Amino acid sequence: MHRRFLFRGFKSSHEILENRLGVLEREVMGVVWSRGAASVREACGRLGSPVAYTTVMTTMDRLFKKGLLARRKVGRAFVYEATATRDELEGAVATELVHSLLQRHGGEPLPILSSLVDAVSDRDRALLDELERLIREKRRTSDRERSR
Repeated sequence: MHRRFLFRGFKSSHEILENRLGVLEREVMGVVWSRGAASVREACGRLGSPVAYTTVMTTMDRLFKKGLLARRKVGRAFVYEATATRDELEGAVATELVHSLLQRHGGEPLPILSSLVDAVSDRDRALLDELERLIREKRRTSDRERSR
């Protein structure tokens, strides 16, 4: 019988992303993702609660310095755009997590890969089929690159 063992405190890529950004940073990213681009003034108007203009300006500058927002000067103001979609950002966090787990295991990735397959199959059969399709696609791409 296969029993699931859950680590206390182990977080998904979504949770890691949520915890790495402050509440206002997440709200600002949500505004920028929904609008495509926003100035500080536009972000202030779209936030759920009233926040000082200078606070939003500082937050957007911090997100720019973290590499999550890009900015361009339009007149006297900056207009900010997300450097990645929410899904791309969560995917990057998940990829980094998997890479770090594979490196820590010292060259024996089978238990980690087996856990991934178990988690996917527990969630959704169609997702398991998609994982299989992705593996076949990756093999074809890899084979083509080797034959060059």
